Amino acid sequence: MKKTVEKGAHEQLVQISKRAALPGWKSWVIRVLAVLASLIVCAVIIVLFTGDNPFAIYVTMIKGAVGTSRRIWSLLQGVAMLLCVSLAVTPAFKMRFWNIGAEGQVLMGGLATASCMILFGNKLPSYVLLPLVIVASIAAAAIWALIPAVFKAIWNTNETLFTLMMNYIAIQIVSYFTYIWSVPKGSGKIGVINPDTQAGWLPIIGKYNYLLNILIVAALTVAIYIYLRYSKHGYEIAVVGESENTAKYIGINVRKVIIRTMLLSGALCGVAGLLLVSGTDHTITRDTAGGRGFTAIMVSWLAKFNPLYMILTSLLLVFMQKGATEISTVFGLNDSFSDIITGIIIFFIIGSEFFINYSVRFRSRKGAEAK
Repeated sequence: MKKTVEKGAHEQLVQISKRAALPGWKSWVIRVLAVLASLIVCAVIIVLFTGDNPFAIYVTMIKGAVGTSRRIWSLLQGVAMLLCVSLAVTPAFKMRFWNIGAEGQVLMGGLATASCMILFGNKLPSYVLLPLVIVASIAAAAIWALIPAVFKAIWNTNETLFTLMMNYIAIQIVSYFTYIWSVPKGSGKIGVINPDTQAGWLPIIGKYNYLLNILIVAALTVAIYIYLRYSKHGYEIAVVGESENTAKYIGINVRKVIIRTMLLSGALCGVAGLLLVSGTDHTITRDTAGGRGFTAIMVSWLAKFNPLYMILTSLLLVFMQKGATEISTVFGLNDSFSDIITGIIIFFIIGSEFFINYSVRFRSRKGAEAK
């Protein structure tokens, strides 16, 4: 009896086990409950540390994101740009190639766009310049993504470190050319490129500055969803992601899939760089990517690599970012406090994925000892 008790005393009181796949609606119920729980926690923190009315702060966040038509368009533009970068990293992630270099790839695509606008803006007609800008942007980013892909495919290098380090190289390259092309010389800022002629700028649809960007990203979202879900290439990406040995066994050329997928990933980052420089900012700086390459990792992961779900996750993150900026202005809170609120909400959302994938069971000590 003593041995039985001692054995039972060492049994785990908390059991964590892999959960069977939940129906989609149950997964979303857990996520919604996580968001509500995060808002309650944020409300408590707001009252304790600022004394402000948490409901007033939440209303201000909503107004800051969608309070006016201008803010709505700005929100949609932000969602489109984040979504575009998220689409870019998703094929690689699904293949289990951890492309952490989207930030640098976007910058290289944007730099190629700016280069064409500066060097050829007054020399080529628009019908020649715009196709050149598009091709150069996509090609530059694709080549930048191709380098770690080749090293991974041939020498099995660590793609996480490789792509991460290439971000910093890209930042320094952009910083160098920003200084070379700075206006006035030595200021370190290029300013708006071709403000008078608008050479190399993407056309505006009607009176909406961001509509073309949004439409392009929407089309890409549908295309990538179909590509990953229904195409042969998408199937090969999924198989390589599950097991390279299995892929080799059934005759898939793993090296070819790695290189091809990273070319696609880089090309999509090039589109993002093009839209940011030619369609939105009309200039290039080392901050043009704005951290989207890293945020896109979270967007893709939370959406389970599903391009359609990424629309929701991108919207949520950009909404909170816009809202946090507004409460800092209205309530006089510093940016750090706004980031705390955003971080808490994101933490609960990420944490909800644990309860979606795993079940937690508690056992009383008496029950454990009885066994």
